[in-house]
Amino acid sequence: MSTALSLDLRVRVLKAVAEGASHRAAAARFGVSAASVSRWRALERTQGDPRPGPLGGDRRSARVEAQGALIRQLIEATPDVTTEELRATLAERGHGFGYGTLQRFFRRHGLTRKKRPAMRPNRTAPTS
Repeated sequence: MSTALSLDLRVRVLKAVAEGASHRAAAARFGVSAASVSRWRALERTQGDPRPGPLGGDRRSARVEAQGALIRQLIEATPDVTTEELRATLAERGHGFGYGTLQRFFRRHGLTRKKRPAMRPNRTAPTS
């Protein structure tokens, strides 16, 4: 996983730009891309310093986890509900989730969506 470049490097690059160097010249001098220099300048303008934001992590599952009790309640009320039917019911209640989002929720919580229990085969004969 990549890490953000240090704040010290960002400040030195922006200082070079402030002293008159072009984005490309400052980027070449410090071994970073010109696009990074542009992004750092934009960060400095908007938030006052070029400090990096948070990297990685799960930022989206909190939405579906907040509705976890409702999802479990709907599954308990109708155990044979399909994922698409569950999505439609949740959407009617104002909670729009994608198919994959619900599948990941089921996997995280150990919920299986199998309709019937596994059955033994009727005949067990050699196939070759």
